[in-house]
Amino acid sequence: MRLLKGQHILLRALEPTDIEALYTMENDDRLWWLGETTAPYSKTLLTDYLSHAAEDIYTAKQLRLAIARIENLSHAIGFVDLYDFVPKYRRAGVGIALLEEARGNGFATEALELLKQYAFTTLQMHQLYSEVPMSNTASVQLFSHGGFVQCGVKKEWLLHNQTWEDVQLFQCICPAHK
Repeated sequence: MRLLKGQHILLRALEPTDIEALYTMENDDRLWWLGETTAPYSKTLLTDYLSHAAEDIYTAKQLRLAIARIENLSHAIGFVDLYDFVPKYRRAGVGIALLEEARGNGFATEALELLKQYAFTTLQMHQLYSEVPMSNTASVQLFSHGGFVQCGVKKEWLLHNQTWEDVQLFQCICPAHK
């Protein structure tokens, strides 16, 4: 558990009590353009998701962890994902989302560092990557300052408010593998 505990937060497995935070996050239509969601999720569907969320990353090819403050571990303030995990090449995408009231406190920075330590040490991953819309300056700064290097741009990749937006590709290679 040492690798998943920081100074202010802890990354932990999803719990049934995370349903409200998950429901709020997944149904925030202001975030839908960042993924492939086009409709709300029901609590029933999310409850079913939570019941299967403990699948091994090697089986599910993804891992979602709750971000919780040390002083209130039962209350998720956001989530961090490893997605599109490819065991053969030991790489995965990274996504971080915080509830609105938790943003701007350095929790995403701490969560990213904890996730990197876990991915590179425990999971023995070679690299992590993230795709960030150009207009998401907070995430561009998060990954730039978090040891990720911009390695490409996907032109007109996402449609947001009837405008096509470029996406920056960031990559972090495990320092031990360089």
